[in-house]
Amino acid sequence: MELWFSEKSTETCEFKIKVKAQIYSEETPFQKIAFFESYDFGRFFTLDGLMMVNEKDEFIYHDMIVHVPLAVNPEIKRVMVIGGGDGGTIRELTRYKHIEHIDFVEIDERVVQLCREYLPQTACKVDDPRVHHHYVDGIKFVKENKDYYDLILVDSTDPIGPGEGLFTREFYTDCYNALNDKGILINQHESPYYPNYAKEMIKAHSKLKAIFPVCKVYQFHMPTYASGHWLFGFASKELDPLIDHKPEIWESFGLKTKYYNTELHRGCFALPTYVIEQLEDAN
Repeated sequence: MELWFSEKSTETCEFKIKVKAQIYSEETPFQKIAFFESYDFGRFFTLDGLMMVNEKDEFIYHDMIVHVPLAVNPEIKRVMVIGGGDGGTIRELTRYKHIEHIDFVEIDERVVQLCREYLPQTACKVDDPRVHHHYVDGIKFVKENKDYYDLILVDSTDPIGPGEGLFTREFYTDCYNALNDKGILINQHESPYYPNYAKEMIKAHSKLKAIFPVCKVYQFHMPTYASGHWLFGFASKELDPLIDHKPEIWESFGLKTKYYNTELHRGCFALPTYVIEQLEDAN
């Protein structure tokens, strides 16, 4: 009997991969968690039936959420990560020796516990001494600190279920208040391709532009996400991701990356025409 994992991008289009076995599943008070072993993408896990992370392409997402802002402000010391229970974002942050404090805010502790067991490739640094775990609602946690963080990374699911509140204007305003004068916010910005995803992308961008003086979007290519074309939002009180890009300093850290590089940094902000037009609609 063949086993296949499938995820619908629209009602008439879906992504499918053949799996060897389902390793583990559990339903928590927040969501359904499942782990699978696949032929082409190695081990992966899903939340509520949606692909989150797999061993083969996770480096793309985690390179782009972390290294882009660190190349704009290489002096970042205090970071908040909201979501990202698989640990991949934490792993990349801990590669920077000068980062002093990371608040890891994940609403569902079981995601972190299970990824420690089943996805050590991404969860290998979640117990770094600089990482402070907070198993609470990120929407509430972000309200507790003002003018403190150099960087906030919103490594969230789609705007459904536990991730829904991380796409509101109130939440983005609280992030603005939690950042210091040079603070940067990176948020999972959805895909511009399929209409249901593009609608959420436009809404998120519209809210961010109303709050942050600097608000840009950059792209990356993720084989196992809907359409493969995905975006992050870059918002800041002061720093522009291109004008303030510091490639020489970033390269001096000597970090070996599989996706991100300084040429790509400049290029990822050059968007296709249809995406530019969608973002203009957000105005």
